[in-house]
Amino acid sequence: MKKLINGKASAAALVKGALLPALALAAIPAAQAENKVAVHGSVQADIVFPEIDHAIGADGPYEQKILFNTYADVNLASRFVDAGIRAEFMKWPLPGYEKDFSGWGLSNIYVKGKYKGFELTAGDFYEQFGSGFILRTYEERALGIDNAIRGGRLNVNAIDGVRLTVLGGLQRRYWDWSKHAQVYGANAEVYMEQWMPALRNHNATWMIGGSYVLKHEDDDEIVVPGVNYRLNLPGFVNAFDVRSSFNSGPWNVLAEYAWKGQDPSFDNTYTYRHGSAIMLSGSYSKKGMSVLLQAKRSENMAFRSRRKMEGISAFINNMPAFAYQHTYALPALYPYASQYAPGEWAFQGAFTYNFKRKTPLGGKYGTKVTVNASYISSLVHEGDPKAIIDGQTVNSIMGTNGYSTPFFKMGTSNYFDVNLQVEKKFSPKFQMTFMYMNQFFNNKVLKIVETDEKYIRTNILVADAKYKFNRKFTLRGELQYLFSKQDQKDWAYGLLEFSWNPWLMVTVSDMWNCGDTGNHYYMFGVTGSYKSNRLMVSYGRTRQGFNCSGGVCREVPAMHGLQVNYTYNF
Repeated sequence: MKKLINGKASAAALVKGALLPALALAAIPAAQAENKVAVHGSVQADIVFPEIDHAIGADGPYEQKILFNTYADVNLASRFVDAGIRAEFMKWPLPGYEKDFSGWGLSNIYVKGKYKGFELTAGDFYEQFGSGFILRTYEERALGIDNAIRGGRLNVNAIDGVRLTVLGGLQRRYWDWSKHAQVYGANAEVYMEQWMPALRNHNATWMIGGSYVLKHEDDDEIVVPGVNYRLNLPGFVNAFDVRSSFNSGPWNVLAEYAWKGQDPSFDNTYTYRHGSAIMLSGSYSKKGMSVLLQAKRSENMAFRSRRKMEGISAFINNMPAFAYQHTYALPALYPYASQYAPGEWAFQGAFTYNFKRKTPLGGKYGTKVTVNASYISSLVHEGDPKAIIDGQTVNSIMGTNGYSTPFFKMGTSNYFDVNLQVEKKFSPKFQMTFMYMNQFFNNKVLKIVETDEKYIRTNILVADAKYKFNRKFTLRGELQYLFSKQDQKDWAYGLLEFSWNPWLMVTVSDMWNCGDTGNHYYMFGVTGSYKSNRLMVSYGRTRQGFNCSGGVCREVPAMHGLQVNYTYNF
């Protein structure tokens, strides 16, 4: 049996010994059935050859001349049985990942049986209940997140209009299995249109759902500073979620509420206040127009399988960020990350309208206009949560119920973003996208850049043009400019990208801090694709910043060097 870090047999190796024979036999039932076994998988390698560059803060020294993350997985699918296995090698991972991320072994292995609406999974799996307020396990390699549950799950779809899920197991946190946190859950969703003919007659759907999650974690020794008192930590933490969504024609409405029991942890300074989250979302969509409005209030909803953890690991749940996820370089310089433990009020709206062809604003080919806006504020904390132990006042909120937070009161502004995008086609070969963005960022709360300035305000202009010579050759260019009087002040960005579809793409870009340091973050890249293979080679500088997805952000250090990315899918 293979051994992992420090010569200790890992849980992955143990599962390998137990489930690999089942994986080998997974194809037998399907081979006997009419359906043949389908095999698919992938190989991914992300490699960096780092260089020291003091000008941008890439100081090193680097212990290894080559850093890489490598993944390989294979999956079998058949009529009655699915199975899969994934191996990872990150002994010398790319810069910016948490220190415990380093390791190697079998990270994911599962067998799934399917029969007449019943689906039973043994091994590693991912699951989400509702919007993820109390449970969301997923893999996001760019962030270094893989919080899969290793255990068992039963999905039942045997009754029309009813979906049931029951699960339980241990949650993965990188390669550290020294402390197993157990996670159990159940979820039920009822689709009322199956039971109410009036809804079907009006082409409407109505879903009612509920979820329950239980975390069991071993005790820890955590002492209140100033006195020799040890916290009485709950071994079990309960969480509930109820939700309902209604859809009729162009209208869609979703309401969701989640509640979490006492869960003292590093995130909430080991306080005992309950957590909660509530969300309302409504949208309207028809040909040529769409509207989205959302509101969310969350408080003390950091829900981890390990209470002492910080950073982005060991989360059982996920709180989506109500902020537009920008793909352009300069608008993404100051991203927003959801505030789990202190909580937040968040609002988001989006409006899209397509001006028809041959109208004053539509022109010959039509014009698409999109407006997005986000506003996020902190909660108001009231009261004095200092602990009183044996008549002695302890200057710490540890061990208390924390501050009270009036429901409708809003605190300081954390983030504001409004942007206007215009997509315009000028000819069959030429089209452009224009964007203006105004952004406000409370760095005292979010602490996403190293500066003494409390607030960061930006105005950003983007022009993105694409010219299609023919079906194979395309040239695209970007010009961006960020105006700011804070942090590193003004930035400029330019990009040229030439594509020979579907085989080759050549990219040249430069991000220039013209307002402060004068540093250029240049990048030269070539991407080639052939059948199932894709290879990207790039060389240049990467600015220190954050890589964000779904309200979760990973800090990325400054980098200078050669980067190679290879993927193979079969």
